[in-house]
Amino acid sequence: MIEGLLRPQHLLIILAVAVFVFGGKKLPELGKGLGEGIKSFKEGLKHGTSGETQNTDVSQTEKTQI
Repeated sequence: MIEGLLRPQHLLIILAVAVFVFGGKKLPELGKGLGEGIKSFKEGLKHGTSGETQNTDVSQTEKTQI
């Protein structure tokens, strides 16, 4: 069912709709923003484990103060 979903014809139709909706000038900005978002997400996943331990320490400190 999913194997035939993204054929080249479908991708061209999606691209045409995107150009129609957002306009030609806005698409590079959207692509840049999407790329930066994905890059930030990946960096967050790499550094997420150390950040989680710090957040739990802070939340435990806040609970004891309350």
